[in-house]
Amino acid sequence: MNAPSAAQTAAPLVSLRGIYRSFEKDRREIPVLQDINLDVYSDEIICLVGESGCGKTTTGKIAAGLLSPSRGELRFEGRLASEYRTRSERMALRRSLQIVHQDPFASLNPTHTIGQILSFPLRRHRMVENRAGLRRRVWELLTLVDLTPPGDIVNKYPHQLSGGQRQRVSIARALTVNPRLIVADEAVSMVDVSIRIGLLKMLHELRQRFHLSIVFITHDLALAKYFAWEGRIAVMYLGRIVEIGPTPAVIGHPAHPYTKALLAAVPEADPDITRRKKQMPLRSEDIPSLTAIPAGCSFHPRCPFFQPGVCDHTVPALLPAPQTGQLVACTPLAQSGTLKPYA
Repeated sequence: MNAPSAAQTAAPLVSLRGIYRSFEKDRREIPVLQDINLDVYSDEIICLVGESGCGKTTTGKIAAGLLSPSRGELRFEGRLASEYRTRSERMALRRSLQIVHQDPFASLNPTHTIGQILSFPLRRHRMVENRAGLRRRVWELLTLVDLTPPGDIVNKYPHQLSGGQRQRVSIARALTVNPRLIVADEAVSMVDVSIRIGLLKMLHELRQRFHLSIVFITHDLALAKYFAWEGRIAVMYLGRIVEIGPTPAVIGHPAHPYTKALLAAVPEADPDITRRKKQMPLRSEDIPSLTAIPAGCSFHPRCPFFQPGVCDHTVPALLPAPQTGQLVACTPLAQSGTLKPYA
């Protein structure tokens, strides 16, 4: 089994335990998250990966304290979030957990200048003492996210900036209150491919400089590999984590059939590699509806390694995979150590 990193020998910074979350639609309960258990450690990068609608964003919002679970516990530094009762305690928790939304244009107030957007949390949380300190801190934040010279940016409105610039403003806003954890929800999906690498490098530099933990949400496994090579990847499917472990193990030795399918679908730049790459045909291309989640393993209607009477009866637990050690939710793999194609 993979040895824990130095950061993971300490208590988790943020811990999700037994998290369930459902929403009501047309008088029906729609289960979005089911039994999510996730620890995020100090100075760690962890990527949540999966198809649209698998629950990545909902998990991130719960981790950031923006959304309450229907059932389960959110802990920060070992303490239940519900135990932060006084105003000062709730403000401290709010400062510690921040989020960068997917669409910076929708998350930034179009009637405020960039200076006003960054000033509000600084005033709200009393992070500066006077106007001079406020102006100095706003300019420092703009410089941190490579929006220079700050004088050219501070008086502009969001619509006057490019998509990449707006996302940098969103990151700067998250940094205003000196957070411990940032949830980056598809933080580079709305910008051009040419500037994604620059944003990811900047996030890495900020993490190292301020000792941040980052929960990075993406549907792109190749992007997760690049960004979290020294961290962990958690693969989600229909509201559950089906595989989680160090990025080299998950990418180099995927254990769950769904992870294998995701990796097989990643395009390669080299056409020779693409031709040699083995595709993994699924039993069905259709993703089950959240209103009718299959019994047992929810991936079994699509899984090429489906075992009747096993996969469609029991919800698999996250257990160490043979040899590689990342946690995987697959009953046949846990029972025999190998996967055999469905006959």
